[in-house]
Amino acid sequence: MNTLEAFNTVRLALPRPGDGYVSLCGVSKTFGGRTVLNGLNLDLAQGEMIALLGPSGCGKTTTLRVLAGLEQPDDGRVRIAGKDVTREPARSRNIGVVFQHYSLFPHLTASENVAYGLRIRRLARGKRTRRAVELLDLVDLAEHADKFPHQLSGGQQQRVALARALAIQPQLLLLDEPLSALDASVRARLRDEIRRIQRNEGITTLLVTHDQEEALTMADRVGVMLNGRIEQLAAPEVLYNEPETPFVSQFVGVVNRIEGPVADGQITVLGSALTIANREPIAARTATALIRPEDLRLGAKGTGEASGIVVEHILRGPMSSIMVRLGGHELRVDMATPEARNYPVGAVVSLALTRNRTIVES
Repeated sequence: MNTLEAFNTVRLALPRPGDGYVSLCGVSKTFGGRTVLNGLNLDLAQGEMIALLGPSGCGKTTTLRVLAGLEQPDDGRVRIAGKDVTREPARSRNIGVVFQHYSLFPHLTASENVAYGLRIRRLARGKRTRRAVELLDLVDLAEHADKFPHQLSGGQQQRVALARALAIQPQLLLLDEPLSALDASVRARLRDEIRRIQRNEGITTLLVTHDQEEALTMADRVGVMLNGRIEQLAAPEVLYNEPETPFVSQFVGVVNRIEGPVADGQITVLGSALTIANREPIAARTATALIRPEDLRLGAKGTGEASGIVVEHILRGPMSSIMVRLGGHELRVDMATPEARNYPVGAVVSLALTRNRTIVES
């Protein structure tokens, strides 16, 4: 276990397999002969937010629906707060859900939408109203309490949906692509707000998203799913910097592909021998190293063993990508934009690696 993993283990008191505040144990689900979840195991610590990433059809939304009680697993168990809820209906699980589409009642005001779940539970009107006021204030919408959904922006409607999910004081909050219908600037503001509320309220949360930045910036741990299983579950920094499989390395972030010879657990590329960090051993004599653009360093011609020509600059705000042609390939090198100006198009440059380990694909 590295230092970062140890820190997160202490901070979150991460559960042992099958012993989480929320646990999916050996859950399988098939639709029309197609296996969507394949013996899935997942444990959430109390107060933790986990994000699930993965390609379409990997099973992340089905995982959320099984937890919510909207789908029954073919096999396996679902436990919440120490109770087996596998066969309990959704209404009995005390779960709050925020979907991609806000699903607000158009004929109810923001305050009435927030209080709706409490009304169904037959809470007294005065208590419903007070709770709705508290939550609208929590999401900075107190002044919009009497407005109807059509009078609110998309971001405001999603905050009302979040407040409504929190109103029932759920044991578990499920977020199903909650920000994907919003524009980029609103998404950035709202993800910070959701994270702030989740931390302050200490709500155990599962976020399903296709947005890598959303997952990496919001979650305590991120799970990458493939074929109904979790390929890797780790703190965002660990997942990005220390992927365990080629799929995770390529799915989270960007990689350059550089071929080289393999010997004694190492691969040699750009004049450097790198330790192979794959979870599974590599038997091939030649493999492809998956190198992140920020793990390459440029220098003046003649200062390194590998030389190439700068063919393009791509501005990405404070960072820039420099494309370097090396042999028959183009490699992407990311660096701070002011530094990138030192390497104009047409310049002959050297390339070197700043890390001594890599994931490879054979």
